[in-house]
Amino acid sequence: MTTVTVSPRFQVVIPQVIRNALGIKPGQRIQALQYQDRIELIPLRPMRKARGMLKGIDTTVKREHDRA
Repeated sequence: MTTVTVSPRFQVVIPQVIRNALGIKPGQRIQALQYQDRIELIPLRPMRKARGMLKGIDTTVKREHDRA
């Protein structure tokens, strides 16, 4: 676990080991969420990167009908 410091301008630096593991690049957008008593940073990825993400999902699961 790594500790970071909040600057006087409320900025934090994402540690290099985390940036490398997640492939975060300069200028990339990251979504910040408050979840209970913590802050979660989620890197936003282009939709093209999501292609094939659900490959192999079981589509035979029963679903509710859409309401018009």
